[in-house]
Amino acid sequence: MRVAILATDGVERVELDQPRGALQGAGATTEIVSLHPGEIQARQFDLNAAGTFPVDRVVADASADDYHALLLPGGTMNPDQLRIGCE
Repeated sequence: MRVAILATDGVERVELDQPRGALQGAGATTEIVSLHPGEIQARQFDLNAAGTFPVDRVVADASADDYHALLLPGGTMNPDQLRIGCE
């Protein structure tokens, strides 16, 4: 199973790390899909920097047909950044 993780700067680290670990533990392959290439900045409690994640693919190069499932991690900033970036 291949799962896209749609995330960008401001993603809550624990909301990406824990589900991703569970998916990988169950045998899934995960890819971080984001608005820009390079790395995305994670946050803790929406306030504190919590490291980065490498981006595997940008949204413009991704297709729903490439994946079996979608994970949208939370936090306050991640969904807002995705909404603003996709307008």
